[in-house]
Amino acid sequence: MIAQDAFPVEPWHVRETRLDLQLLGSAESVFALSNGHIGFRGNLDEGEPHGLPGTYLNSFYEERPLPYAEAGYGYPEVGQTVVNVTDGKIVRLFVDDEPFDVRYGELVAHERVLDLRAGTLVRTAEWVSPAGKRVRVRSTRLVSFVQRACAAIEYVVQAVDEGVRVTLQSELVANEALPGTSGDPRVAAVLKAPLVSVEHDSGRAGATLVHRTRVSGLQMAAGMENHVEAPGRVDVETHDAQDWARTTVVCVLGPGEEVRLTKFLAYGWSALRSQPALRDQVAGALSGARFTGFDGMLAEQREYLEEFWDAADVQVEGDAEVQQAVRFALFHVLQAGARAEQRGIPAKGLTGPGYDGHTFWDTEAYVLPVLTYTAPRAAADALRWRARTIDAARQRAAELGLAGAAFPWRTIRGRESSGYWPAGTAAFHVNADIAAAVERYRVATGSDALETDGGLLVLVETARLWMSLGHHDDEGRWHVAGVTGPDEYTAVVVDNLFTNLAAAQNLRAAAGACSRHPDLARSLGVDLEERAAWRDAADAVAVPYDEKLRVHQQCEGFTRRPEWDFEAHGEYPLLLHAPYFDLYRRQVVKQADLQMALFWFPDAFTAEDKARAVDYYERRTVRDSSLSAAVQAITAAEVGHLELAHDYLYEAAGVDLRDLHHNTGDGLHMASLAGTWLALVHGLGGMRDNDGLLRFDPHLPEGLSRLRFTVHWREAKLCVDVTRDDVTYTVRDHGAEVVLRHAGEEITLRSGSPATRPLTPVSPLLPPPQQPPGRAPVQRGERR
Repeated sequence: MIAQDAFPVEPWHVRETRLDLQLLGSAESVFALSNGHIGFRGNLDEGEPHGLPGTYLNSFYEERPLPYAEAGYGYPEVGQTVVNVTDGKIVRLFVDDEPFDVRYGELVAHERVLDLRAGTLVRTAEWVSPAGKRVRVRSTRLVSFVQRACAAIEYVVQAVDEGVRVTLQSELVANEALPGTSGDPRVAAVLKAPLVSVEHDSGRAGATLVHRTRVSGLQMAAGMENHVEAPGRVDVETHDAQDWARTTVVCVLGPGEEVRLTKFLAYGWSALRSQPALRDQVAGALSGARFTGFDGMLAEQREYLEEFWDAADVQVEGDAEVQQAVRFALFHVLQAGARAEQRGIPAKGLTGPGYDGHTFWDTEAYVLPVLTYTAPRAAADALRWRARTIDAARQRAAELGLAGAAFPWRTIRGRESSGYWPAGTAAFHVNADIAAAVERYRVATGSDALETDGGLLVLVETARLWMSLGHHDDEGRWHVAGVTGPDEYTAVVVDNLFTNLAAAQNLRAAAGACSRHPDLARSLGVDLEERAAWRDAADAVAVPYDEKLRVHQQCEGFTRRPEWDFEAHGEYPLLLHAPYFDLYRRQVVKQADLQMALFWFPDAFTAEDKARAVDYYERRTVRDSSLSAAVQAITAAEVGHLELAHDYLYEAAGVDLRDLHHNTGDGLHMASLAGTWLALVHGLGGMRDNDGLLRFDPHLPEGLSRLRFTVHWREAKLCVDVTRDDVTYTVRDHGAEVVLRHAGEEITLRSGSPATRPLTPVSPLLPPPQQPPGRAPVQRGERR
């Protein structure tokens, strides 16, 4: 999208200067607003035309059966799908008696602006009706970060040339009709009328609708309150029914006069609270919004974001598209997690129904590292949600004949919802990814509050899972068999290298946490013998290596498999054009797997190991997943291929803004958005945190002249300012101290005393690698 002339590149805005109905679905995702609890797709105010209507509440779902041609023991039987809940965004406009519809009359001008500092979506339009009446429309929409249950819309209509009668219909609509689904497994299942009316009520200028889901039994309430400012006589009335409520406003405007509708919205849901409690919650939230007022809510929103950007902004000089993209990415990652508050962060956030609204390992592996260093409270809440689902994870482990807890591959409320076990259940690394996020949070914040509030429980139960999955061979090496790593084209293998190293890290983290909290560990039944067994297994973990090729193997035997014939089978994504059987037995990689291990466990590999691994796996990685480009940017930067790293950074940054996977209309790719930050900070910034000490070794490609970012570390904010020649480290908090390593040199920083060091020379050991035919990264400046 950003390649289109209608979307100029700006540092703090995403602007659409004209409406292209062919891009409507993608634009709805890009312009989505959320606070982690409520999510609004960027639909037009009038509701039509639309690509996909969408209003979501985090973790509000319906259950549906998972059908199998041949069922088997341990297969999940019930799936969970996010529900498109009651839509409160709709404000219909009639000019005299003709509806404002961008497909009719003359749309003289149309612009939408997502303001990343204000947290608003502003739309302006000038329209001439088929009868020749001209009006200007301006709407401002926000989903409040401060008032978690609330959203608000200001809708202003002005008569331009002559007087008109204006009718506004402010609506709540449940059970909206949704477009049919497709054969793409990444698309959500379509739920038909999932909401059952429980109660509906209205007053003069507002209404409340209460519904429940048919199967999962969750209840939700949505309420609206409308305020009108207009010259002269204004008629206002409200009607309601089971699935809709409508406040109608009628007035007459003279030339230059305007009517202003302010619409406050509130949402609440629960699996436990009663219908009256939900209704009263919504009423209370509306009262709070009315007390604050629309201007007050705008001020709160900007203040909240000013505080966030002060600690999280990334400045990039030399690439305006990446500059815009990383701020867009940070804004949406914040929207996904800011007020999720002990609920999961879905792969699409609350921007669309893709992947049925499920949370995957992406959250802990991509999104939480960003939140840990920019909005740590949101990261802690997401991890507490995992701890709250421990009982479901224990039940799943027991069902699989394993000890400990087996967290789900994909879920909304904690139960496994993947009907395809080779890429779901077998991807046990999700458990180590969650454990790694717990440990990273402790190390980065210096606080053990999360560890004692569910974190230790997660570490212990995942460690027990690994001990039941793994085994020692006759020579004492510890193996894990029958698992799938991050690469979903290589399934059910022995000793996936990433999984093995992640499991070892998990075991060591659990042992360390038990040593720090011996009383809590004893309450979980952990003794010295069990901790010693964890450490023994971690120290003996198998690391597959091909002595002949002198390259680490993604899994045992990977380098001896047949190669994939890229010339004969080169339609992408391969998952839609080739049988999994053939993918599973060949050397073809969906997404960075071994390269993920290079990034996560840098001390497990020498510089030569890394150079050879990047060279080998780049030639076999097709990037059929949006998760891949960011990791490949990081590893390319580490081995000195800085221009390749910049290309992969550019691709990760453009996955949604340029709709590179042609599915942005189903929702944004939160992990790839987070990956933009990872590629800049961990890739070009050279930041590593795996040994409990911050390490940096930054390098910039030719196209960038400066990279500046800030990370939360312990009690301080550390600013890293990289230029072509040097890097300056600054502690921003008075009285704070940070110890870090720059290119191996230990530096102790104190507030008021920045340290500047020259960049270390970088010389790649091998030439830049080739990618599979047709799978080179998107080139900077390339227009598609």
